[in-house]
Order: sequence, then C-alpha cells, then structure tokens
Amino acid sequence: MKILILPSARDDLADGFDFYERQREGLGNYFQESLFSDVESLLLYAGNHLKSFGYFRLLSKRFPYAAYYDIDGQTIRIWAVLDCRQAPESIRRRLAKLGK
Repeated sequence: MKILILPSARDDLADGFDFYERQREGLGNYFQESLFSDVESLLLYAGNHLKSFGYFRLLSKRFPYAAYYDIDGQTIRIWAVLDCRQAPESIRRRLAKLGK
C-alpha cells in the first residue's frame, strides 16, 4: 500500500504548523513530525478505524487532530487533517465539501 496526502490535507497540515509555531518556535515542526508518524501507522492499521462522516478517522496520539482517509485499492488517501476541538457540524461540513 501507499499513502497519498491530498492537497486539502496538505493545506490542513500547513495551517496546523502555523498555529503551533505561533504558540512556540519549533512546536510546528513537532506537530508535523507527530502527524506524519501517525499517518505512517496507516501502513499497518488502515481500515481498522471507525468511520466518521463517511471517512475513516485516525486520531493523533499527541495533538487534538484527526486524519480523515479512505482506501482506494492499494492507496490510502488522506483527505483532511482537522482539529478535533471544532464543533462536529463544522467538521461534517468541511468533509462534505471534499466531494467524496
């Protein structure tokens, strides 16, 4: 299997980096490294997560974020990486816009 981080998720990761980097220098890098580590775990555990709003949801181990993904053949597609502190309705609307 391979992992494909779609542009929408890359934008989310950049936004998260900016947010945490404003909190403390270097924290943005730690955020991204942590999220990439979580995403890499999908090579072993893809499809074992509960579905939320039509996507599998991988919760980050260190930050209040979740990666929303699906599986297309041998490809794990990451559609969004969202802050879980948002209202669920906001997350649902965002995911609905992705067109899946």
